[in-house]
Amino acid sequence: MPFAGLGLHVVFALLCAIHAIRTRQQMYWLFILFAFPLLGSLVYLFGVYLPNSRMERGALRAVSAAARALDPTREVREARIALDEAPTAQNQLRLAAALLDTGDAGEAAERYEACLHGPFASDPDIRLGAARAFVECQRYVEALRHLEALRAERPDFRPDAVALLIARSYAGTSRDAEARVAFDAAIEQHGTYEAKAEYAIWCLARGETATADRLTADLDKISARWNPLTRELNAAVSRRLGAARSLAIRQR
Repeated sequence: MPFAGLGLHVVFALLCAIHAIRTRQQMYWLFILFAFPLLGSLVYLFGVYLPNSRMERGALRAVSAAARALDPTREVREARIALDEAPTAQNQLRLAAALLDTGDAGEAAERYEACLHGPFASDPDIRLGAARAFVECQRYVEALRHLEALRAERPDFRPDAVALLIARSYAGTSRDAEARVAFDAAIEQHGTYEAKAEYAIWCLARGETATADRLTADLDKISARWNPLTRELNAAVSRRLGAARSLAIRQR
């Protein structure tokens, strides 16, 4: 029996060593794991593996979501204080992201725009943030300006997000034929839940019930397989889709 126990310790250490190599941890972990098979493996498990695991990240996201629910404007307040104390581009971006998360898309767009100068003039993350903020506050022409520049300068950057925002911007500017092509392309190329939901919302608003029903049936099948974290990440667009469906049903 002692030999069996020792064998399990070694197997546990081997599994930890494989993880350390695959995730490019410091090589001293290999010495620790095999010099002290049981103790080293436990230290690695709690010190390296769990903090970087999906379970841990999911727990952190859940805690973060709970904190936002209890005090939704806390991050905005803290970001404003940080910006007042140190008016850097990083703090400006932090405030822009916080404002967008809490629904103040108008100010978020202005903050993102303010960052698009100097060394950050062509930063793709900032440009995408600005485009998203402009779409959310229904300033679609300005959103398109950023999206078209982003697609021209960095065609490989977040193509799924860019394609969907372009489709929504076309829809918002009543460029219906281009919007339909863009939505179809976004779904065909990327097939995300968000793309299908946004297309369904647009179709419902236009009274295109056949296309909307086909899309929502597919969306219901997708959401039925979600775990709690996935459901939380898609909560905003799911609520908008639910509201659009309810309105369409009342109008029929």
